[in-house]
Amino acid sequence: MTKSAKATARQTVAETTGVLPDWNLADLYPATDSPQIAADLKSAGQRAQAFQTRWRGKLAEEAAKPNGGELAAAIVEFEALEDLLGRLISYAGLIYARDTSTPANTKFYGDIQARVTDISTALLFFGLELNRIDDAVMDAAVSANAQLAHYSPWLKDLRLEKPFQLEDRVEQLLMEKAVTGAGAWNRLFDETMTALRFQVDDREMSLEETLNLLQEDDGETRRRAADALAKVFRQNLRLFTQITNTLAKDKEISDRWRGFADIADSRHLANRVEGEVVDALAAAVQAAYPSISHRYYKLKARWLGKDELNHWDRNAPLPGSIKRIIPWEEARQTVLTAYAGFSPEMADIAGRFFNEGWIDAGVSPGKSPGAFAHPTVPSAHPYVLVNYLGKPRDVMTLAHELGHGVHQVLAARQGALMAPTPLTLAETASVFGEMLTFRLLLDRTQNPVERRALLASKVEDMINTVVRQIAFYTFERAVHTERRNGELTSDKIGEIWLDIQKDSLGPAIKLREGYETFWTYVPHFIHSPFYVYAYAFGDCLVNSLYAVYRTSEGGFQDKYFEMLKAGGTRHHSELLAPFGLNASDPAFWSKGLSVISGFIDELEAMEADPGISG
Repeated sequence: MTKSAKATARQTVAETTGVLPDWNLADLYPATDSPQIAADLKSAGQRAQAFQTRWRGKLAEEAAKPNGGELAAAIVEFEALEDLLGRLISYAGLIYARDTSTPANTKFYGDIQARVTDISTALLFFGLELNRIDDAVMDAAVSANAQLAHYSPWLKDLRLEKPFQLEDRVEQLLMEKAVTGAGAWNRLFDETMTALRFQVDDREMSLEETLNLLQEDDGETRRRAADALAKVFRQNLRLFTQITNTLAKDKEISDRWRGFADIADSRHLANRVEGEVVDALAAAVQAAYPSISHRYYKLKARWLGKDELNHWDRNAPLPGSIKRIIPWEEARQTVLTAYAGFSPEMADIAGRFFNEGWIDAGVSPGKSPGAFAHPTVPSAHPYVLVNYLGKPRDVMTLAHELGHGVHQVLAARQGALMAPTPLTLAETASVFGEMLTFRLLLDRTQNPVERRALLASKVEDMINTVVRQIAFYTFERAVHTERRNGELTSDKIGEIWLDIQKDSLGPAIKLREGYETFWTYVPHFIHSPFYVYAYAFGDCLVNSLYAVYRTSEGGFQDKYFEMLKAGGTRHHSELLAPFGLNASDPAFWSKGLSVISGFIDELEAMEADPGISG
């Protein structure tokens, strides 16, 4: 393609997506220099100090009084402070995510993060001291006081942390040093990643734009993009290796002090999921590699006329895939129509994100790559960030993040302490939203070639969500385990990465030179160790949940909304019971995986259709 043709293509993309929205953060604060920010920081600091003076050392005595004394009032006051501090840090984080390359944004985020951490140290005693109250005393207080009973899910979750909490001054030290410890390394990773530029032909692009080229029709374009990624990753390999080693060691120190036995136990605790449930999930997915990813990529190689696929061909579009750029307005209508087909209320909530400026969709220098839905705080509302380029996968990403957004809006009524949902269940609404959107598109598609391409695209998304994420989890486990024996070299990390990727992707994918560096850009490894299995958990859960929906005679939507409204107040076993599902049953995961395998069966059957050519 000539330079003029490429310029024309870029212009066409910009023209056909239409105007992409910028979010309006004024519902949090009007601007970074708003006097309200300074006022809220001052107020939060004063209130936190007053709270500490009023309650520190007195909670056990208060709980022992009739009806739990003033303990409920203390929790209400604490929750209000958490909401205020959450508003401040959410605003700073969103400003930073929108443009991490602007020094003023970086300074603003760093300053707010430091101030919020300082203020929070005055509140740290509260949870620690609540956990030192005798169980019988706490149970009696909760039973006697309706307001305390309202907070019983939070108190129950808090007490799960009891065996792993440290002496107050140690906990304070860890909190204060987080800004200069793990938080600083996270920030270094983010700023480095968003500043990276990749040269492909005559274009200098961001990470998001370069990764997007791996979905181009032209194989040479995909190869050059992969080479550009590998080149820049290699140039920064020393830094990414240092970040990984440091954060893995930092986690090991924290786990050792707290008494966690397994390297992922702290994540399981945060997710309120049993380690054996995650082990069963991982084992089921690994056992399904041959019947899912290995089989699918062998099938895809045949469709593309190859004996094997290079790693840059893994997400290549299939013949019959939608080639046009999908305008933003069409993406909006598609997702909202899919949501409305399930529940008008669901579509109404999602529509507010478009109508009220809660979405930032454009691609720009310095913007965080990928996509997320940030819940902010219950006194405000969530915001969604996507990097929309008009690809079919971008429409599915929009559906995914709006699913999170709907969930966060519904759960907000639980308040700042109980609205947050464990990661394993947080992915339920997002993946369900994707499934609704996919089913709508599939029902609309009558052309057999286009139908195959759409179905294959969904299988690839599911493989990326289930197989790839469990492979990521396996990689993390190996890296963190090896790190306990000493620092890992870049070569060692790359070797672990390649071995696990080969196992998960299968013999039809050839991992060429350069792929050994591709572990470097995955942000979850840095920000949230062992987060990734939550995606597989959510996808398999939704496959089972959607099967119940398709066969239910009525009442499913009401039960589904009750599940989302529960936020973090109920264990996964309680939330799934109304649907007849049990994540602790090993067969549960096989049922979810069989949906993916069934789609591949359907794709294989299509090969016999004379209306579909390779």
